[in-house]
Amino acid sequence: MKTATWNNEVIAESDETVVIEGNHYFPPNAIKNEFFKENDTHTTCHWKGEASYYDLEVNGETNTDAAWYYPETSELAEGIKGYVAFWKGVKVA
Repeated sequence: MKTATWNNEVIAESDETVVIEGNHYFPPNAIKNEFFKENDTHTTCHWKGEASYYDLEVNGETNTDAAWYYPETSELAEGIKGYVAFWKGVKVA
């Protein structure tokens, strides 16, 4: 079981993560939606597609762009479509 935590709170938990380029991608049903706020940030990966980002809002603090996902992917990355990955101090263990 992999757990993502930030600001002393579990924000995602799953035993079905997919690891790509060292990042654990959590299935959409594994995240605790109350901590995730969509924003307007987007980046492009040359082989996965366009990523969208979430801000995390936990215990009164905000971690901007700390989670990302690919709402649509290339054929090569379709196994992580909609899955969520983390950075910016989010710990996955």
